[in-house]
Amino acid sequence: MRYTVLIALSMGAVAAHAAEFDISQKNKAFSASVLEIKTGDSVNFVNADPFFHNVFSLSDAKTFDLGSYPTGQARQVTFNQPGNVEVECAIHPEMKMTITVKP
Repeated sequence: MRYTVLIALSMGAVAAHAAEFDISQKNKAFSASVLEIKTGDSVNFVNADPFFHNVFSLSDAKTFDLGSYPTGQARQVTFNQPGNVEVECAIHPEMKMTITVKP
């Protein structure tokens, strides 16, 4: 029983230190071209354009596809592995950014 409590406390401590970052999509561009975060942090991709975006990554450190979403909506991604994550928009190929996830 004591062992179970220690695991739960350790897991809670990690989650308590995670941060959230907002990256907006405006004028067919991400609000930052580079973002540095820590393992366990999350990024909210907020659509501030009057049309749909589809944010995705095929990077080894994190693969995701948020699907198409309209103005005013946001989608969140949590990054659990260190590395460089190249992020793009499937609808607007000129939209690119890099998220560097530190240990």
